[in-house]
Amino acid sequence: MKKPCGQVAGGQGAGDPCVARDDVSRRPLLDRRESRRLAAVFRVLANDTRLRLLHALVREPELAVGALCQLLGMKPQAISNQLRRLALLGVVASRREGTTIHYRLIDRCVRGLLDQGLCLSETTLPPPRHARRASPISRSAP
Repeated sequence: MKKPCGQVAGGQGAGDPCVARDDVSRRPLLDRRESRRLAAVFRVLANDTRLRLLHALVREPELAVGALCQLLGMKPQAISNQLRRLALLGVVASRREGTTIHYRLIDRCVRGLLDQGLCLSETTLPPPRHARRASPISRSAP
C-alpha cells in the first residue's frame, strides 16, 4: 500500500535532517537568498536523466558508471556529465576502484524529494502525451 504524500513510513527518519525540520507551513516566508538556493536545487533536479540517475541510486546503494549506462541506455560520457552536476550539488559522491568509478547518494533528502515528486506527478498531473501533435500553424507559403 502506498503511503500518502508527506508521511514518513513507520517512524523512519529519526535524526534525518529532512524529517527533523519544521513543517514548511510554520517557517518564515523564504527570503531572496533562500528562494534562489532552492531554485538552484530545482534547476539541477529538473532534468529527466538526473532524476533517473537519482532513482537508480535510491534503489541500489552504490552503482558503477557502467551499470548506470546500462540501466539508462546512455553513453558513459553523458552519464558522467550528469553525475558531475549532482556531485556539485552535493547529493552524490564517488569512489574509484581501479578504473571503475562508483556513485552513491549522500543526501538523504533526495529519497523523500523523489517520493514527493512522484506522488505529485501520479496524483495531480495529466498523463504524459506520447506523441507530439503537429503545429496548428501551416508552414506552407501563402
